[in-house]
Amino acid sequence: MVEFGFPAFLVLSAFLFACGLTCLATKRNAIGILMGVELILNAANLNFVAAARFVPTFRLEGQVFAVLVIVLAAAEAAVALAIFLNFYNNHATVNVENATDLKG
Repeated sequence: MVEFGFPAFLVLSAFLFACGLTCLATKRNAIGILMGVELILNAANLNFVAAARFVPTFRLEGQVFAVLVIVLAAAEAAVALAIFLNFYNNHATVNVENATDLKG
């Protein structure tokens, strides 16, 4: 069995973060933007779990932070999807460029 080191997990996390950032920058669909945010949160989770595995003084904290990020991502997804459904009911689209009437 191959064991990967800490730098391999950091590279994978950086790749996930870059994919999420690219998704945020290029998508005009609200669901695509939400997927980009989820990728960024998963990259942070991977960092926490890898640090919990390889840094002896961060064992419990890394796992606790990862669980908190999962809870935060679930709450964020629920609120965002509720906003998207309401916006779709009012405008028949989830294109973020059509959301100019939401400005205060």
